[in-house]
Formats: sequence, C-alpha cells, structure tokens
Amino acid sequence: MTEHIEPKQIETDDLTKVWSVTEFCARHRIDDEEQALLLKLFGPFATASELLHNAKRAPRFR
Repeated sequence: MTEHIEPKQIETDDLTKVWSVTEFCARHRIDDEEQALLLKLFGPFATASELLHNAKRAPRFR
C-alpha cells in the first residue's frame, strides 16, 4: 500500500539540522584534536547526523 504525502506535512528532522562544527564540539565536549579532524572532513558546517556518526568522544568517568 502506498500513500501520498504532501511536502508541507513532513516535519523537519533534527538529524538533518545543519550545525556549526565548532559549536557542536563545544556542546558535546569534543576535544580540539577531534574538532580539527571534523573541520578537515566536513568544513565549517555539517548535519547533526554526520557529526554524531563521525565524532569520537572520550568517556566521562566519575
């Protein structure tokens, strides 16, 4: 079964939101070395999905 969906009915997904790489790294506690790699990979802006799947973050211990 197929269903026709109007483009106006589709809500924007949070994963397609475009972020500044430096702002994303600051909010997610990503170190400067990893930030430099993300900037080299994507440039100054990338989608949240791209950043979340490519960023490595050090574990936070007590």
